Amino acid sequence: MQYNLSEITAIIRDRRTIYPEQFSTRKVHREQLELLLNNAIWAPTHGMTQPWRFTVFTDNALLDLSEQLGRIYLETIPVDKQNDAKLGLLIKRPKLASAVIAVSMKRDETLRISEQDELLAVACAVQNMHLTCTAYGLGGFWSTPAVIHTLAMNQLLDLGEHDKCVGLFYVGYPAIEWPKGQRKPIEYVTTWKQ
Repeated sequence: MQYNLSEITAIIRDRRTIYPEQFSTRKVHREQLELLLNNAIWAPTHGMTQPWRFTVFTDNALLDLSEQLGRIYLETIPVDKQNDAKLGLLIKRPKLASAVIAVSMKRDETLRISEQDELLAVACAVQNMHLTCTAYGLGGFWSTPAVIHTLAMNQLLDLGEHDKCVGLFYVGYPAIEWPKGQRKPIEYVTTWKQ
């Protein structure tokens, strides 16, 4: 098999975080979201446990998600740790997105694969989603607010006691010019041993 390596490299290097505040009102089609999810499930998975789970919020469900995130924040974050700006973002962002995908890790019932390995598999699934967004010209934002680590969030997503929400992935068409990026050269982060 051969693929166009220059196109694959370009997609990887062009992937950017685009925040919901930078989305337009143009709607992402269900078929596009389905391709994001279908590509996500081809991530590496130890023992073929396929630990990823997705809850997709669109249309009116985005308003409900906004309210639920605000409620969970106020009920679970200690008052002295609450921040009006963070609360405002939790409530506002779902309303700005075309879709929000709650990404969760469902543990294998035998617990034979470590939690870390399962979380890493889900992270790879998110990368596949983000790269697919880039190929489509869609904006993507993986958000990990403190509320996702609460029992209330697990209840909202119907997750079990060993399962975890690992983030909210916001999707929309950008209303901005595609951002440029940069990375340190590999010489700064790589050691070669022979």
